Amino acid sequence: MNKISGIQVISFDGDGTLWDFEKVMQHSLHFVLCELEQADPKAAAMLNIEKMVKIRNRVADEFKGRATNLEVIRLEAFRQTLQDVGRPNNALASHLNQVYLKHRFEDIELYDDVLTTLETLKARYALGLLSNGNTYPERCGLEEMFQFVVFSQNYGVEKPDSKLFQIAREKAGCSEHEFLHVGDSLQNDVMGAINAGIKCVWLNRERVENTSGIKMEYEIHSLSELKELL
Repeated sequence: MNKISGIQVISFDGDGTLWDFEKVMQHSLHFVLCELEQADPKAAAMLNIEKMVKIRNRVADEFKGRATNLEVIRLEAFRQTLQDVGRPNNALASHLNQVYLKHRFEDIELYDDVLTTLETLKARYALGLLSNGNTYPERCGLEEMFQFVVFSQNYGVEKPDSKLFQIAREKAGCSEHEFLHVGDSLQNDVMGAINAGIKCVWLNRERVENTSGIKMEYEIHSLSELKELL
């Protein structure tokens, strides 16, 4: 694999790249269900994590295209969850939201290769967080790592929209050729970077087969391999 040259700035996706979002999300919803069993056993008996995820995704689709904080979407999801099972209770929904957010942010575990890689890279490159999520660096022990942070919820566009990559590049103050993006999603990260005219590294931790038809120049299976490419 060819080396990547001329890079001054590196942006990273968050969920699935620096930490396991699915794991912490399922973990947090488990605590929500436990809390709901205490507060409203009838509602809890009609729900499981899979149903709650589906309702949250439905609500997110309803908000799509609007610059809306993801925590607002999560709160609305809990409201609609209780409504869907015939147990509407806005106060309880707000409480469940707080339980979820507490575990969602306090219980994040970085992948083992994240801290050492970022520590090495920040001595030479300007680093940034470019995400469709809402995990601020200070919530997961990365407050000293990034010189810029760009969240889709603040701009009303999401990756793979090239506008979000352009916003990140403008914040970093560099050209397309000096900018590199690293992420785990072929559609959001790789295709988005290609659309924006910047280089991208696909972080394929699970070594899944690429059947998308999206062609990328660089693929790694651990974040630590990024240092060898640069």
